[in-house]
Amino acid sequence: MANQYPNITRALSRIGVLAGFFVLALIMGAGCMFTTVGAGEGGVKFSQFTGTDSDQSYGEGFHVHAPWADIIEYDVRFQETMEQITALSNNGLSIRMDISVRYRPIMEELPQIHQTFGPDYYRKLVQPELRSVAREVVGRYTPEELYSSKRTELQEQIAAGMISAVEAQNIDINAVLIRDVQLPDQIRASIERKLQEEQEAQRYQFTLEKEQLEAQRKKIEAEGQSEYQRIITASLSPQFLRFKGIEATRELANSENSKTVVIGSGGDGLP
Repeated sequence: MANQYPNITRALSRIGVLAGFFVLALIMGAGCMFTTVGAGEGGVKFSQFTGTDSDQSYGEGFHVHAPWADIIEYDVRFQETMEQITALSNNGLSIRMDISVRYRPIMEELPQIHQTFGPDYYRKLVQPELRSVAREVVGRYTPEELYSSKRTELQEQIAAGMISAVEAQNIDINAVLIRDVQLPDQIRASIERKLQEEQEAQRYQFTLEKEQLEAQRKKIEAEGQSEYQRIITASLSPQFLRFKGIEATRELANSENSKTVVIGSGGDGLP
């Protein structure tokens, strides 16, 4: 029967093959997975057969992938984590500090971060580097410097050390902030007394300088008065005094007020 209708048999075979491919496509399509990467996040695709897709990072939005692959999501916004670190100053004193680090993974390098450290990259990379750098930098300073004058410098040096340590591992460090420096009570009290004494000495020095300036001002003022008196005395000649007396007599005579003028009472004949 089949030999009598060879064209029909071949047509049915082709239809069967096409139907099989169609069914297979439906099965595969039905098995596709859908993953939505949220705002401020990035993704890395990992396949059970081919491993991590090292060529592409997946940004925000809707992504379709095979059922044997997963998209691992990473927060690529800046995150801040607080650490309590104990370190030794340059004289061997134990210093406790509260330090926060602000960091994020570089979006374009997420596949490399995933292959090297994985989602727990902070604990494996950032945290140990922060502790190592902080201890190294603290060891350059005295407790007094850490407690007062050098805190900003200490903070900047730790930040620079962190950037240098993790930038090659595709982590972006935005800031390192020293929240608190804790010293033993006796050391802190000693430092505070020393700072207070320095402030008192500065206040005393300021008072001395102020008094010295005031003394100089008074001396200059007295010298000016003396010079003024000398000039005035030197200019008061008999002729000058007689001229001023005549001038005053003229003004008095021209005045409209009632008056009594006695002339000739002095040796020069002035009132």
